[in-house]
Formats: sequence, C-alpha cells, structure tokens
Amino acid sequence: MLKVGNLDVKWLGHAGFKVSGEKVAYIDPYVLDSNERNADLILITHEHYDHCDKSKIKQLIYEGTHIIASEGCEGKLLELDGKISNKIVILGAGEESNLLNLKVTAVPAYNLNKNYHPRGSGVGYVLEMEGKKLYFSGDTDFIPEMKNFATLHIDAAFVPVGGKYTMNAEEAAEAVKVIKPKIAVPMHYGKIIGGKKDAEKFRRLVGSACKVVVMGKG
Repeated sequence: MLKVGNLDVKWLGHAGFKVSGEKVAYIDPYVLDSNERNADLILITHEHYDHCDKSKIKQLIYEGTHIIASEGCEGKLLELDGKISNKIVILGAGEESNLLNLKVTAVPAYNLNKNYHPRGSGVGYVLEMEGKKLYFSGDTDFIPEMKNFATLHIDAAFVPVGGKYTMNAEEAAEAVKVIKPKIAVPMHYGKIIGGKKDAEKFRRLVGSACKVVVMGKG
C-alpha cells in the first residue's frame, strides 16, 4: 500500500489501481480480487481487454458508481447493467470532469513508433483527490506532451515499464525526469509483459530524480 497524503493507493496488478480516501476510485481494473466492490469512480484509459474488462467493471459498480472513459470504451460500457448507463462520461485529451468533487483531467497517451495505441485511441488521467494529484499514464510512450506535465506538480505518477506495447524502463525513467513527480511508481508488468526486473531497472535509472516505489500486488 502506498500512502499519498490521506490517500491509500493499492496496486491491483498490471495497470490497475485502487485509490481510497473519502471516495474510492479504481483505475483500469483487470486483475481484481473477488472481495473488491462498490467503486465510487472508475477510470478507464482505453478499450483494450486488459484495461476495459466488462466483467471486472460490473463487479465494482453499484447505483452510486460513475465511470470516466476514453471514447473507444463507450460501446463496451453501454453493454453493462442499465443502472450505470447514465453515469458514463467520455473524455478526450484536454477535457475535464468534476464528478463527486473529484477533478479528473484526461491527458494524451499514445505510441510514437508502434501501432498498438494510436494517437486519440486512449488517454491518461490526472486525478485530483483530497489535495493530491495522481497521474495514471495509461498505455503510452514517452510523448512530447509530457514536457508540459511538470507544471502540474504531480504528487505521484504511475507509468508503464514493460515495453513492447508501452514505454520500457529506460524510456519511463526519462519520462519521469521530465514530469518531475514527487513519487514515481512503475506498472504494466508482471501479468502480460515484463517483470519485476523492469521495475527495479526503472528504479535504478530514475536514481535521485524522485522517490520511486516498487509496489507489491495488494
């Protein structure tokens, strides 16, 4: 468990996280224990099965759940239980939402030299919750827009290190040095691609640029 101010951040596995404070937010739930329930907010970065998993989302929703997702997810989400269909917000990069007094800003996320995640197909999110800013990058490379993220004063950045579909450890370390978060957390490894060695390599390469936390699942 990672503590960011009053928030508890749990790594669910792969690219999934649970953020608990006065409200509970889940990001890209794909690896999910059976006891996880009742999300106030679910953020989905893009439509790939390891980020937008209908069965896992359905496990988390109740009458009070709101979902924020990228455009490509809309068709899948509308197939969920009808009680949630009027609580789905679609955001493109640069757009914001203030559901449940939580500010969510969608930011660009895409590949530069591969075709897994074309520009516009997905987003990352900056979640502002109880005075802290958490950046969940989604599946992305080290893109030029990240040079502007230092002005956001991110408290914790969650970035992929597994390579192939996203940044690898080297690229993620360079991205973090530009974004300048207080804490950096490697993700998107250990399930489909990459392993803990990638997370540890990322830690070494970031060095003293910021605090790096390699989280255990759960």
